[in-house]
Amino acid sequence: MDFALTDDQQLLSDTARSLFTNEYPLSVVRAHADDPSAADPLWKHLTEWVALGDGPLVDLCLFLEEAGAVLAPGPFFATAALYRPVVAALGREPAATGTVAVAGESGEWVASADRVRRFVVEADAVEEVVVVVPGGAIITGPLPARPVETLDSTRRLFELDVPMGEHAALPLDPDALTGCLERATVALSAELVGTARRILDMTVEYAKERVQFDRPIGSFQAVQHKLADMALDVERATAAVYYAAMAFDAGDADRHRAAHVAKAAAGRAARRAAKDGIQIHGGIGYTWEHDLHLFMRRAYASEFLMGSSDWHHERLAGLLFD
Repeated sequence: MDFALTDDQQLLSDTARSLFTNEYPLSVVRAHADDPSAADPLWKHLTEWVALGDGPLVDLCLFLEEAGAVLAPGPFFATAALYRPVVAALGREPAATGTVAVAGESGEWVASADRVRRFVVEADAVEEVVVVVPGGAIITGPLPARPVETLDSTRRLFELDVPMGEHAALPLDPDALTGCLERATVALSAELVGTARRILDMTVEYAKERVQFDRPIGSFQAVQHKLADMALDVERATAAVYYAAMAFDAGDADRHRAAHVAKAAAGRAARRAAKDGIQIHGGIGYTWEHDLHLFMRRAYASEFLMGSSDWHHERLAGLLFD
């Protein structure tokens, strides 16, 4: 089997890298932390790409990997990876932007009967919110949402109340919902891989430039071992993510297990990259002026979004033993 990217996929990846590099400098990411509207002018560059959420998952993952490498803020992930697949499962036409409210009080991304939905991505920046309830979903316009303080300022999370009695719930097949969430989990894993790879690249460059005892610190064996371990975790996660994406595109029966493996591997890679990247950078990595902490925040926050590595390992174990 040939796992190489096609010419079209390579073009998509190169185009995404160019787009995000040129239009999403870290100065915008920093400004977005204080004023979310700072990223609004850049949204026009992404509106034509949200349809990737309707196509092959590999394509969406290639795009989101590049988004993760620059910490792109805004509602792209919520719209393309979460909202559009769920709306398609409901047989409705999507709005320009949207998000999905799934997790209840427990924080697990499963249909809940709770009156509150937590960890709703970009809830105040979209035209529609799909609120998942047991056996169905409610499509509404913007809802009053309460911001949730998180480690990562580049992805804004909210909680909101389920609009009970105000809108009729549309039937949503539980298997279809599971498929949509698993697909979004793989997409988020690809984004995490992009973040982890960017941290690795930053750390390698720093190890080449930082000199101690008249030698670059990258020449020290202890630092080399850490960089090698970071690189191995990133490559393992990349393989796991794109295997899962290909399994979904092919309708392979292994796709359910592959989604859990992908998120667990991406979470592990991101955590290691953040931990060892900070350690190798030393004191400068902890300062607000240095950009590394922005990537560290995204790595840790996204590792827990849609289930931590431990949570996915537990679900994987259940599938294997069943």
